[in-house]
Amino acid sequence: MIYHVAKNGDDFNDGSKENPFLTIQQAANAAVAGDHIIVHEGTYREWVKPVNGGLSADKRIVYQAAEREKVVIKGSEIIQGWELLEKNVTNGNGGNIWKVTVPNSLFGDFNPFAQAVCGDWLVEPREHPVHLGEIYLNGEAMYEAKTLDELYNPTERHGTVVENWWGVKECYQEPHKTVYLWYACTEREHTILYANFQDNNPNEECVEINVRKCCFFPVTTGVNYITVRGFEMAQAATAWAPPTAEQVGIIGPNWSKGWIIEDNIFHDAKCSAVSLGKEKTTGDNACTKWRRKPGYQNQMEAVFLARNIGWSKERIGSHIVRNNVIYNCGQNGIVGHLGCIFSEIYGNEIYRIAIKREYYGHEIAGIKLHAAIDVQIHHNYVHDCLLGTWLDWQAQGTRVSCNIYDRNSRDFMIEVTHGPCLVDNNIFTSEYTFDNAAQGTAFVHNLCGGSHNHYDVLDRSTPYHLPHSTEVLGTTFVYGNDDRWYQNIFIGGEKTDRKYGTADYDDAPITLEEYIQRVEKLGEGDVERFAQVRQPVYINGNAYLHGATAFNREVTKFMDTQNGDPCLQMYREGDGVYLKIVIPAQMLELNTRQVDSVYLGMTRLTEARFENPDESDIAIDHDLLGNKRGKKPVAGPLEGLNAGENTVCVWKYRQ
Repeated sequence: MIYHVAKNGDDFNDGSKENPFLTIQQAANAAVAGDHIIVHEGTYREWVKPVNGGLSADKRIVYQAAEREKVVIKGSEIIQGWELLEKNVTNGNGGNIWKVTVPNSLFGDFNPFAQAVCGDWLVEPREHPVHLGEIYLNGEAMYEAKTLDELYNPTERHGTVVENWWGVKECYQEPHKTVYLWYACTEREHTILYANFQDNNPNEECVEINVRKCCFFPVTTGVNYITVRGFEMAQAATAWAPPTAEQVGIIGPNWSKGWIIEDNIFHDAKCSAVSLGKEKTTGDNACTKWRRKPGYQNQMEAVFLARNIGWSKERIGSHIVRNNVIYNCGQNGIVGHLGCIFSEIYGNEIYRIAIKREYYGHEIAGIKLHAAIDVQIHHNYVHDCLLGTWLDWQAQGTRVSCNIYDRNSRDFMIEVTHGPCLVDNNIFTSEYTFDNAAQGTAFVHNLCGGSHNHYDVLDRSTPYHLPHSTEVLGTTFVYGNDDRWYQNIFIGGEKTDRKYGTADYDDAPITLEEYIQRVEKLGEGDVERFAQVRQPVYINGNAYLHGATAFNREVTKFMDTQNGDPCLQMYREGDGVYLKIVIPAQMLELNTRQVDSVYLGMTRLTEARFENPDESDIAIDHDLLGNKRGKKPVAGPLEGLNAGENTVCVWKYRQ
């Protein structure tokens, strides 16, 4: 059955092309496995809550925008009837103050202007919480004022610096002159909105406020095998999404299996855009609410509670998120804990995530996943984010391949996970490239254009699993190392307090046998011995440019003794993104080899192979662009580089 939805339709129609429904929800109520829903051009201000799912990958329910028609689903409503309170405030330079009173019936049982951004691992702000509500002027999100007085006296906000978990200072709120401000007062029957629109008359512009949590998200779990294709979705009041809470997004499957989310545009989520994450019964911000246990303990419990309600490959995950454009979101482009297992994320452009910086916490990234078991993240372009990709807990069987990271405050982080995790053929160009607080990760054929931080974690034991399974095999600490660094390019930097290259691993064992000998030299004992010895590392065939430093036991390497500037640059021209780099001629003579599962070996603690999700061997025999590698491949993510200056198109925008 094919159902049609159009702005000239009626929900009392039969949903045919000649007599379409008016709302997407009416079509969702009618659709069953095998049905298609075609939505025609227009803006639909609703939260679509799919009722039924498909039966299999081949018998799914498909929601799609009509071909070559722009279909927008918004979590907002247009607000008119603004009253001018004061003109030319603060000596004529501060804009005009307007007011409107909105009945709370507009929000139903959820008023985002009465709900703060809050939850586990949220750090700032504390004194003046930011709310889930948002006002948009001609599609651009304004800033929430700390007080009503600030609307009348817009001042330059000073940057707020916080330390991340690893002691590295980050600016969560950059200095800027905030001119478009709003403030809300919620009452029993009404919400009063005040706004400084500068010289704009809100009654002559498009002013919207978000009123719904989501745009496309089932309210029940187990709504499987749905495809969502070709939409634009925006302006939803999504909540802060830590791994210990229900995670909602502009769109998401809500603890289901087999969704395909493709060829869409998602933007302006207050927190997260695409959620593949956790459902509510396994915990909902218990640390923040009750303070009885640390969030770490609640997160550990969530893993086992999820197992008790059927967290497995047979019931959860296996989603595909591909070829979407995701931008201007406060917390995440894609988020997921537990529900993201066995999924594939590729072909997406993700940018301007957490750049507005109205709040800060430890769960922010373009892609932030916990328990990304066998998740494949490849061929994405992630740029201009606070953090590009963050893999946290249980990144086992995960592969991050052929992605491009540029102009992020940090490009990549992996934390308290035990491998095997493979990071290969990526371009990392940001000044701050890695945080590695994990073990059992293989970094192969990457371009690393910035600094690298490397830590052990001996106060949080986290789970690991049987290969390709959610079955928990045990828990362990991160002792550091057990990493592989093969045939990467490292570029040095100017900051003396940062580390560039692999020298941070100096003097570590280079074989498992040597490691065991060091442990046994400590005499009799058990876990206390292992905590004192760094695990082995496997480092070979890397190229170090512009002052980057090498592991002191690396046998085969290229060190650019001339310290020439590789002039690393990324830029957009036309419909492409280009990498420019200068390569020393001697680097191309580096003695390398093809890297595969056999060469990567087995991780020490999880005792698992680096292999594909179907248990077949991995062969890193193609580069980022799909070019075949020879028996002696070039270090870094690109084959075919020449001595001297190279310019390569690494990303093509779709027409």
